[in-house]
Amino acid sequence: MPRIYVGNLAGSVTSSDLRAHFAWAGEVRSAMAFSDKASGLCRGFGFVEMAESADIAVAFSLNNSELKGQRITIEPDPSLKNGRARNKTASR
Repeated sequence: MPRIYVGNLAGSVTSSDLRAHFAWAGEVRSAMAFSDKASGLCRGFGFVEMAESADIAVAFSLNNSELKGQRITIEPDPSLKNGRARNKTASR
């Protein structure tokens, strides 16, 4: 199941916060807010994977919603190209 990119996250956002925020859209398979190793604060982005593909469309409706005082942005996973994962070992 493809992931979605979530940006403009507040420094206090955790993976649990992301999971709870997106649970409104359906079953969340995984949620990861990336944090800075030194400070422990969120680096401002994360990824969410929904259990059902239909839930991804609903999750996109959360674009520009507020999470911990900031308006979040939601985009397709940037590591995907044309709906498929990029092959990082492909010849150039």
